[in-house]
Amino acid sequence: MKRRSKEEESTEMSTASAPAAPDRHLQDQEEIDRLIEQFDPESNFRRLVGLSAGFVTVVAVALSGWHYYTAGFGLHNEVAHRAIHLCVVLGLCFLVFPRQRRLAGPWEWIVSLAMAAFHVLLGWGLMQSSASAEVPPAAKAAFYAVIVSIAALSLPFKVYDGSHRHVPWRDWIFAALASGCSLYLIVFFDSIFIQRPGQHTPLDLMFGVIAIAMVLEAARRTMGVFLPLLAMATVLYGIFGPYLPGDLAHRGYSVPRVVAHLYKGTEGIYGIPVGVVATFVFHFVLFGIMAQLTGLGQLFVNLATIAAGRFSGGPAKVSVVSSGLFGMISGSAIANTVTTGVMTIPLMKKVGFSPRFAGAVEASASCGGQVTPPIMGAAAFIMAETLGIPYNQLILVAIVPAALHYFAILWMVHLEARRLKLAGMNPAEIPTLGLVLKSSWHLFIPLVVMVTLLLLQYTPFMAAFWGITLTIACSWIPRLLGPLGRHMTGLPVTPRALVQGFEMGAKSALGIGAACACVGFVLGITTLTGMGFKFSAFVLDLSGIAAQWVDGFDVFGWFELKQVTILFGLLFTALACIIMGSGVPTTPTYIILASIVAPALAQLGVPQLATHFFVFYYGVLADVTPPVALAAFAAAGIARSEPMRTGMTAFRLSMGKALVPFAFVYAPVLLLLDFNLVNFAFALGGAVIAILGLGAAYTGQCGRPIRAPAFVLLNLLSLSLVFGHPVVTLVGGAAVLAILGWHARPGGQGADRSGAIGPR
Repeated sequence: MKRRSKEEESTEMSTASAPAAPDRHLQDQEEIDRLIEQFDPESNFRRLVGLSAGFVTVVAVALSGWHYYTAGFGLHNEVAHRAIHLCVVLGLCFLVFPRQRRLAGPWEWIVSLAMAAFHVLLGWGLMQSSASAEVPPAAKAAFYAVIVSIAALSLPFKVYDGSHRHVPWRDWIFAALASGCSLYLIVFFDSIFIQRPGQHTPLDLMFGVIAIAMVLEAARRTMGVFLPLLAMATVLYGIFGPYLPGDLAHRGYSVPRVVAHLYKGTEGIYGIPVGVVATFVFHFVLFGIMAQLTGLGQLFVNLATIAAGRFSGGPAKVSVVSSGLFGMISGSAIANTVTTGVMTIPLMKKVGFSPRFAGAVEASASCGGQVTPPIMGAAAFIMAETLGIPYNQLILVAIVPAALHYFAILWMVHLEARRLKLAGMNPAEIPTLGLVLKSSWHLFIPLVVMVTLLLLQYTPFMAAFWGITLTIACSWIPRLLGPLGRHMTGLPVTPRALVQGFEMGAKSALGIGAACACVGFVLGITTLTGMGFKFSAFVLDLSGIAAQWVDGFDVFGWFELKQVTILFGLLFTALACIIMGSGVPTTPTYIILASIVAPALAQLGVPQLATHFFVFYYGVLADVTPPVALAAFAAAGIARSEPMRTGMTAFRLSMGKALVPFAFVYAPVLLLLDFNLVNFAFALGGAVIAILGLGAAYTGQCGRPIRAPAFVLLNLLSLSLVFGHPVVTLVGGAAVLAILGWHARPGGQGADRSGAIGPR
């Protein structure tokens, strides 16, 4: 074999590992920033300059620094820690985020007037209650003036967009009020929670009303209007319960009781979701930002190219693998989509995939990062806290669902690549594993140490503390090695980069912080009124009626009525996740639906962990579910394809993995519950065959076009495999494989697709 020269080796190394040319890198970064701001409301930051920019930087860096310090050297008490976190987070929300973009038609004014009326109604209800009987008239007038001012300033007389370089005076007022509500609890902590627990002064309740108004406005800026509207409806449900019809009615609670429960309790604004964000999520968001600064994202793309680039349709498979890897350090499906997509989508188009399909692949794959261990999305940390299980156990539980998720996408990508007769990437474009590891080994150290600490049952925030620390320290290894480190890649975390990373880490955590505070309204009213049990009863009744109707067609008696009832309960839950996920990010969707759906499925015998994972999984899929498929829309911006059609293609690509949550509900052994090797192998085999069947059906071909009769059969047979019935699994699995084998027989590639399912 001919020995390569040093020049050839150096050229290959630069191709594999070195960053792109500065101008191209700058263009890519500008494209990434533009798309994230356009499609991700959580990243629609103002571009501040001058004193306001300096102030925001100082406060954001201080917030990240405080979280970094407490992660390594100890937390405050529960309520104080959450209050300090929200004091800064809510204040920054009004300084960093402009008002949301204008809604279509008159909806902007309708929504704003509804929120303004809600603020005034809540303030008026408090002042008319007996709790404020001793409040002097002057104090009442001042409180009314504050509430009316909040309502007036929230109206859209002028819409602010991301191009504004200064903070309007209105938002300085909102920032002061939002921070002041939490600061009040911090300053008077002993008096409020120790000296008079359960007693509420009028001043407590006034601050509570202001806090509710500020949380709603912060959530509207960072998440859009759907979540605040849902939160307001829930609060009104708690107040006007006696006036509601039928089973919706309840005893009702006074405005002071509702305000105190949401503001001063640990089941409202400062509940478990905010606690998890303040102690776990923030630290991993900060780690992800710091890791990206050192070049870990590019390393993931290189490794994915090595693993999948040489196969048919290589760039699409690289997109799937790299999105899974990058998703571990990015909590946002949209950020994952555009960061990896700006590199992979042009490559997919270059080898022959349509722009629409290329964008859909990237969007569908990027959504899986939140279910991929060892570092999953914020909802996973909240799930661990809610269920009371160690996060390191949740990492193991997530392995099989994540693997099935990516297997489903890879299978459909493979079928499409074979239909188009696409080759793999040019060998010259594929890095050499040895050179990549030689140049980037130091970037693995923080991730390996952090995962090891998690598996050794150290707390997640301690693992994140060492992950951040080692990310900063290891970034300097090439410089410390001197001439020996010239070939190594990655960027050192200089003091300037550290400030930039800490600032972006804080900004990236603002949206989830405001959302979790707003979700606290729903959770608080649910526990106060028992709303969750009523919803659960409704789901059970509806599922039972549908199951009895279907059971009449089961002439062989293969399926138990309970199994069919669970199926319809899961279908209704999945539909609710998709609908809510159209307007709400994954984490709030999971928190809300897990709290009201889990009791219903638990009554049917579904393990709690399986129920929560089901809701979590479908909340993730909502990011590629039209009509609001933001990840797909962002990918369409890179691919230069039509957004809605790209979203529909991404949804079709998700059909194979959509069956995975049903599989682990009926076979909890896939979540490693009551593990038995034989049962696990049987359940895994059924899930894999079901994915093969659905993937081929919704791709529209498996060597030969799949027409309507085969499409219907593959759907029905694949669905039957999730029940875990031995006879059904064996017969149905054999039938699916036979249909696929018939279509894949020699001579089928490139056949005419007329009449086939699955439009290109």
